[in-house]
Amino acid sequence: MLKMILIPLVTAMSIACVPATSAAEGTAKPLAEQTTHAPKKSGHLAVNGINYYYQIHGEGEPLLLLHGGLGIIEMFGPNLTKLAESRQVIGVDLQGHGRTPLGDRPIDLAAMGADMAVLVRELGYSQVDVLGCSMGGGVASQMAAQAPEIVRRLALVSTPFAKDGFYPEILQAQAQVGSGMAEMMKETPMYKSYAAVAPDVSEFPKLLDAMGELMRRDFDASAAVAKLTMPVMLVYGDNDMFRLEHIVDFYHKLGGGLRDAGWMRENMSKNRLAILPDLTHYDIFVSPRLVETVLPFLNGESGAKSWAEEVEGGK
Repeated sequence: MLKMILIPLVTAMSIACVPATSAAEGTAKPLAEQTTHAPKKSGHLAVNGINYYYQIHGEGEPLLLLHGGLGIIEMFGPNLTKLAESRQVIGVDLQGHGRTPLGDRPIDLAAMGADMAVLVRELGYSQVDVLGCSMGGGVASQMAAQAPEIVRRLALVSTPFAKDGFYPEILQAQAQVGSGMAEMMKETPMYKSYAAVAPDVSEFPKLLDAMGELMRRDFDASAAVAKLTMPVMLVYGDNDMFRLEHIVDFYHKLGGGLRDAGWMRENMSKNRLAILPDLTHYDIFVSPRLVETVLPFLNGESGAKSWAEEVEGGK
C-alpha cells in the first residue's frame, strides 16, 4: 500500500528526483555531494522576507540556475559542474527548499520571480541567462516577464504555462500533497536531499503543506508568456508529465512553429523547442543531453547551416 501511495506522490511533485544511488558505483551518494567542487561563494540574501541561500560556481557569463519543486541547487548533479566549466552559475535554493527557510509567505511563482530579479541585482549582476526546471522554470518565466531587461536568454525545462497542461492523473496526485505524507516520504530522494542540507528538518511537513497549496491553485501564465521578449528555449522529455498539445501550444505562444522556416532559414523563430528522446520529468535535469541542448542556445550559438551555405561551403 505504501508503494502505491508513494508512486503517485513522487509523480505529483512536478519535479525530477535525483537518483539516490550512483549507477556506476552502485552505492548511495548524497545529492549534495554530486558536484565535484565546492562553490567559490555561498551565503544567504534576504529578499522580500525570504532569506534565500545561494551558491556561485565557475567563471564566465552569468547563468541563474533554478531547481524544481522539492529539489535543491545540487539536484542538477553533474550538470551543475558541467555548466560551471564555461559559465558562472548562480544556484538558488527556492523558498522553503534546502537551506532557504519557508518564511511566513505562501509559495507563489510570481512572487519568487520578483525575488530572483532583486537577488541577482543585489549580487551585482546587471543581466543573466536563466535556466529553470519545472517549478524553477515557472519562477524563471515570471522573473523574465516582470524584469525582461535582466534576462538575456531563458531556458525552460519541463515547464508548463498552465495547470491544464498536466495529465489528469498528475493533477489528481497533486491534490493529495500535504504534511500527512511527510513520514512516508522519508525514503524518497526529495526528503533525503532536503534533510542533507536543511537547517531545520522538522520544517519538511510545512513545506509539503505549502507545496500542496501551490499545486491545488489554478494558474495560467499566458499573460506572462506574452511578455517574454528575450529568446526562449523550451525543453521536454518525450515522456514528460505534460500533454504534447500543451507543449506545442506553449511554443506557438512564443511565436514558434507557426510557419515554414524557409530554405535559407529566413523565417526562423528566435525561440527554440527541444523534445529529448528517452527522458522523463524525473531524469531530464541530470541527463548530459540537457546541457548539450541548452548551452549552445544560451551562448547564442547555432551549428546549423542553410542548404545554400552547405553547397557553397563544398566548393
